Amino acid sequence: MQAQIQALLAAQGGAGAGGEARGSNMGSHMEVAKPAIFNGEAAKVGGFITACRLFVRMKLRETSVEEQVQWVLSYVQGGSADVWKENVMEELEAGEVEYELVEEFLTSLRKKFRGGEEESVKAAELRKLEQGERTMEEFVQEFKRAVRGSGYKGRPLMEEFKRGMNRGIRRKLMESENPPTSIEQWYRRATALDRNWRESRRKEERQRKKERGEGKQER
Repeated sequence: MQAQIQALLAAQGGAGAGGEARGSNMGSHMEVAKPAIFNGEAAKVGGFITACRLFVRMKLRETSVEEQVQWVLSYVQGGSADVWKENVMEELEAGEVEYELVEEFLTSLRKKFRGGEEESVKAAELRKLEQGERTMEEFVQEFKRAVRGSGYKGRPLMEEFKRGMNRGIRRKLMESENPPTSIEQWYRRATALDRNWRESRRKEERQRKKERGEGKQER
């Protein structure tokens, strides 16, 4: 497999940290930065995966998944990553593991070198979220973004969403005849209630301005 990796690198213009692509199976002349060498540092795995994903998408789309995985492995060198790389290569050669998409391999790489660190960070971020002055639509989108990778689901997820929303909307939904029973219902009904409340506020404000204007004319 090492020979295959070297052949693929030669076809792509050679490996190098942060280098520029000089070839393309797609026949494109667009330059795409190659990833920096990854040595297993948890803090760098996110950037490494993003760089690999972009290069594969732009330059290696017509290659096989096996070749794409081999190309990514060619940039995994040094530190704690070497042992993991050797194990993966042995498993691939023995047919013990097979990836249908390179994204599956990148996901396994992320899990290996980030472990539970990313999940704990995302969970902490989720627990800090509050609606504040934002519309419910804005809060829901931010909440959904924070949920991804946090490990939250089911009842705990709904409880975090209820905690973060403004008290008035939470109380109205919880005291309604049929309170929401799923996170999607909480998203939908909270958004509708918030939208109606804001529209009502705007109408009241327009009415007050109109009344103030009429009062000045009478004087």
